[in-house]
Amino acid sequence: MTNIKWPGAAFAVGPLCMTVYGLIRLTDDVHGPGFAWSTSHLGLLAGVLAFVPVFLQLRRSAARGRGAAGRWFAGAAAAAGLLGVVAVTAQAVIDLVVGFLSEDRGAMNDLFQRIQDHPGVMPAVYTVGPMLFYVGLVLLTVWLAALRRTEAWRPAVIVAGVAAMAVSLDLLPLGGLLFLLALAPLGRRAPTGPAV
Repeated sequence: MTNIKWPGAAFAVGPLCMTVYGLIRLTDDVHGPGFAWSTSHLGLLAGVLAFVPVFLQLRRSAARGRGAAGRWFAGAAAAAGLLGVVAVTAQAVIDLVVGFLSEDRGAMNDLFQRIQDHPGVMPAVYTVGPMLFYVGLVLLTVWLAALRRTEAWRPAVIVAGVAAMAVSLDLLPLGGLLFLLALAPLGRRAPTGPAV
């Protein structure tokens, strides 16, 4: 039996939690507030935080033995992904707090509007910031494929997952499953020790 430990398990846990978030979201006709809203966003929060070790492990794999330029590229891609993690985490926390403080969807919309009216919140938390998560993930998997450290189909599947999520939030479960397909086996190969 294979003994997979954290952070290797994060390669499956992150996508699975995102899939669960998407599935629970599909059951929520009004999209908050309530049990479905809160549990789905807790799943999103857990999933995105699980990607912290994923980005660090992918950076380590991409930087190993590639010299200063390779380490810089891997570090920059991982930094973009981690900034995206921060943005999505902030969004999930805001969604949870708004859900807890609101009696109905109308009250949620009003509170969201007040939060999003603050300068910088929309790009940092809702538009540009979250995109960095996907940019970092695609760059790292493409780089690993270019280095022949993973199969070429994996970044293509990641891109397909990103595209599915971009087309409709209702396709979040599909995107999560595509991420799982591409990433879960990489958790077993994740190197340990510092990148050289």
